[in-house]
Amino acid sequence: MSEYLRLNKEKLQKDLERFCKEAIKLGAETAVPISTNKVVVRNWVRLKCRFGCGAYGKILTCPPYSPTPDEMRKVLKEYEVALLVKFGPSVEAGYDDGVNIHEAIFKLERIVFLSGYYAAFGLACGPCPLCPECNVKEGICVKPRMARPSMEACGIDVFATARNAGFELKVLTSYSQKPTCFGLVLIT
Repeated sequence: MSEYLRLNKEKLQKDLERFCKEAIKLGAETAVPISTNKVVVRNWVRLKCRFGCGAYGKILTCPPYSPTPDEMRKVLKEYEVALLVKFGPSVEAGYDDGVNIHEAIFKLERIVFLSGYYAAFGLACGPCPLCPECNVKEGICVKPRMARPSMEACGIDVFATARNAGFELKVLTSYSQKPTCFGLVLIT
């Protein structure tokens, strides 16, 4: 157990409740605290990026530029608590009037950081929409302060992780169905 958790459990609990409320203010449907040992990382997840997503290799927050599953497993071992954030239709899923999950997760990460959790780090959903065209040819992100990789780009099995947090997800069988999207903020 981290020193922070051992010394400040009561503060952490109050902060987690506040962070959940902040997530909703930022456009989330809901948010729940989750132990990082319930975040599932699987190697096959990045195959879905590589073979099936048009953003593969075209966006600096996506594979092959994003952290690998092995790197993400190591990172998760350094955390104990995260916030899993559920969103409805999003910009990332092609809904122009939807929530921009990358911006919302960045803002939530910032709130968590400014609350004293200096290791806070957000993971968004889908390809980064912050720029009209990614600067991938130059290899330097023009918005590194805000850009974050998606959960799936790092090998996180979003379905299994969401189920571990009590959410019930189903595979969409039609493009007319609206997707449920998730972000994750690693806290401490």
